[in-house]
Amino acid sequence: MSDLTASVLETKNGFHVDGYEKISYDFTFLDGVFDTKNRQLAECYQRWGRVLAVTDMNVYNMYGEQMEKYFEHYNLDLKVHKTKIGEKAKTIPTFLSIVDSMTEFGIYRKEPVLVVGGGLVTDVAGFACAAYRRNTNFIRVPTTVIGLIDASVSIKVAVNYGNYKNRLGAYHAPMHTFLDFTFLRSLPVAQIRNGFAELIKISSCSHLATFDLLDKYCEQLIDTGFGRADGAPNEVRSAADKINREGIHEMLKLETPNLHEIGLDRVIAYGHTWSPLHELVPETPLRHGHAISIDMAYSATLANSRKLLSDEEHHRLLRLFSRAGLSMDHPQFDEDILDKGTQAILKTRDGKLRAAVPNPLGSCTFLNDVSLDELHAALQRHKRIMKQYPRNGEGLEAFVDASDTGYTENNEQEVEALESAAAKAGNLNGSMNGNGVVHGGHVVNGHADGVNGHTNGVAEKLANGSAKCLTNGVNGFTNGAKA
Repeated sequence: MSDLTASVLETKNGFHVDGYEKISYDFTFLDGVFDTKNRQLAECYQRWGRVLAVTDMNVYNMYGEQMEKYFEHYNLDLKVHKTKIGEKAKTIPTFLSIVDSMTEFGIYRKEPVLVVGGGLVTDVAGFACAAYRRNTNFIRVPTTVIGLIDASVSIKVAVNYGNYKNRLGAYHAPMHTFLDFTFLRSLPVAQIRNGFAELIKISSCSHLATFDLLDKYCEQLIDTGFGRADGAPNEVRSAADKINREGIHEMLKLETPNLHEIGLDRVIAYGHTWSPLHELVPETPLRHGHAISIDMAYSATLANSRKLLSDEEHHRLLRLFSRAGLSMDHPQFDEDILDKGTQAILKTRDGKLRAAVPNPLGSCTFLNDVSLDELHAALQRHKRIMKQYPRNGEGLEAFVDASDTGYTENNEQEVEALESAAAKAGNLNGSMNGNGVVHGGHVVNGHADGVNGHTNGVAEKLANGSAKCLTNGVNGFTNGAKA
């Protein structure tokens, strides 16, 4: 929600406008958001008498019945748009399918869409709300560690495009975010580990006390779903609650003065210098937490090489990544990817590297004066160090699977919906040829939309592959050109 104040001054040759927009939104910690005893969410929809919810199939399969009973209890009609979304389906066709549901529902401009799911769902659905009539309200209910700890804090919403994450997006704040950590009880360990990386990120660069708690309780936090699993020790639950609250609070304090990223030196961009490119490079994409962990671990080695991070702090940080089962290296994280990632991030960060590194642990410094030779030397040293760690620094369950995407069932129906949305886009933006190619009759400006051959233009390869060829192969699916 926002309030706008402005002034218009007449100048010699025209006018000068100063506009100031107040952005305000709320966070509520609420265990059991869909428990009928808790009416807070329902109260947000009483005015409308109905709810359009966007969620992913995995979440709906587990919580859909509870959601339906909740809104029925409060006499609110519920319509659910169910999607299957992974990094390679975080695309314009998925975005358009949500837009179509908003149109069919007849959403009013101030009527909030309910978005329930992990960070991928909240990113794409939030972008649909930002674009729909240029500003449609939404309410977030994140269901993963990344969604709760990281994506819920930012007002950034986006889809992937080309080889890069979040290339198309907007800044669009939700009306309200409900933080319900009981969702973590049903989250696979691989997803808990995935989100653990975001807490390492913020604590190692900005909140040493939280880092100390992560270091002390690492394995227990991951094994018990941050203390939410049955039988979890009270001590672990208490530590988890403190970590989560302080982690979110710290990120909000850092982000709130810079919601539209006018300032480009951002502490919470630690781990996000080279990972936006590298995350989608492997044939099956890396989980986001593993991608940023590789970036963070390498950045820590770079900082240590510059004597910004002591040997003791460096190895303490690397040990925590390893204990958590997070990736610190990958065979395809090489000089070529480092060079391409550097060139890409220089454009994003207005010509400067602005690489956030811990200096010392619990504080942050930004590096701008790093040559390619220094980056390459640090990479080679980092790979030598990784040989001292289990799995040569590679992580456990590092790649996306069905727990990220839900692509193992009902795929044809989803792909047909995406094809329909893409066809509409093609009719609006250009002609379609016999192969279903959109955007003026060629494959998105003539190139495949993704390192591994997935495209946003060819209907037969929408989402993660052909409707007829998606498989339960390596980690749950076969991508794009492989389909």
